[in-house]
Amino acid sequence: MIKRTFLIGLLSLNTFAAVAAELSQYTAVRVQKANQMAQEEQFKSAISALNAIETSRAYDKAFVARMLGVFYWQDGQVKPAIKQLSDAVNSKQLQDEQAWTTQKMLADLLLSDQQYKQALQHYYQLLKQVPETQKTDELWLRVAQAHYQLSEWKPVIPAVDNYRYLQTKDELQPLSLKLGAQLQLKLYKDAIPTIEKLIVLQPDKVNWWRQLVGLQMQVNDNKGALSSLAIAKQQGVELSQQDRKLLAQLYAQQRIPERAAIEISQLEGANSDLDLIVTQASYWQHAREWDKALKQWQKAAQFDGKYHWNVAQLMVQEGYYQQALAVLDKVEGRKEQVALAKTRAYYKLNQYEQALIEAKKADNITPSSQSKSWIKYLSQLRKVSQSQSS
Repeated sequence: MIKRTFLIGLLSLNTFAAVAAELSQYTAVRVQKANQMAQEEQFKSAISALNAIETSRAYDKAFVARMLGVFYWQDGQVKPAIKQLSDAVNSKQLQDEQAWTTQKMLADLLLSDQQYKQALQHYYQLLKQVPETQKTDELWLRVAQAHYQLSEWKPVIPAVDNYRYLQTKDELQPLSLKLGAQLQLKLYKDAIPTIEKLIVLQPDKVNWWRQLVGLQMQVNDNKGALSSLAIAKQQGVELSQQDRKLLAQLYAQQRIPERAAIEISQLEGANSDLDLIVTQASYWQHAREWDKALKQWQKAAQFDGKYHWNVAQLMVQEGYYQQALAVLDKVEGRKEQVALAKTRAYYKLNQYEQALIEAKKADNITPSSQSKSWIKYLSQLRKVSQSQSS
């Protein structure tokens, strides 16, 4: 929206001095009085005074229409303002910079009234011939805004680029427009530098970081996504539980499971939420941190008995054979696997007879090469033991 001081400035005494020679004396006197009313923000009175002017001179009509457009705008009457400014522009009576600024006011009004296509026609016309005293950066931003509102994504990007070329620093609005267009066009790789610039402007805005990570994952740059999310955390950005879970997953994907486990361990509910406990256990196990993994599996088993199997497996692996046997008694189902696990535990405890019993039990449930190998091996051990004892 054009500021009030700027609009009134367009109709200042200097303006009148410049056009006094072109206006009839009759119109100039009345226009001057209307302008004085507008200077005192008596817009309705100024509008009435201008509407009362009767003239047949084309230039006078165009100039009065221009003033009426400005005053209607300042009085909050958008539709009449658009009509008057349109009349002024279409008359072709206004010349040079006066014509240009009038058309720009009309374009801005159309944009604010959500008449985007009509606004674009004027903006592109304005860009064809720009007075030396005027700048085009604002026009390009308006063009980008209008195309964006029309969901015409492709023209948004060059319009923003033209605007940014004329600026000395990055700004939030044009970059946001460009990012939105790039995302709609699925230009994910191109969107990454754009969102990185937005992060520089708003480093604490977590949504920018999330979008950056999402884009990096979209282009299969999981390493970059991990780096971005880790930097966000390091810089104190308020990440959600879900963000932290994703960070852990990315650590795991990059084969850094110990960092993944640490991330999960720092989450709210890490010691009371079964899913988080199980996730920690899995990550510690992948990191070959067996004792830490075992501790987490034991916690999980307190919530759900199905995890007794994970506890028992790890105990057998780490040589806690006697404890493993006690846990294996708590495992439901998996009869063949339990019997084979007990076979190994008893064997390691040098209880060969009991180990053979468990191996045969496993083979009776589901015959397998593993159970048969155990049976053969343990039977041979028993024969050797018997022959030595005799």
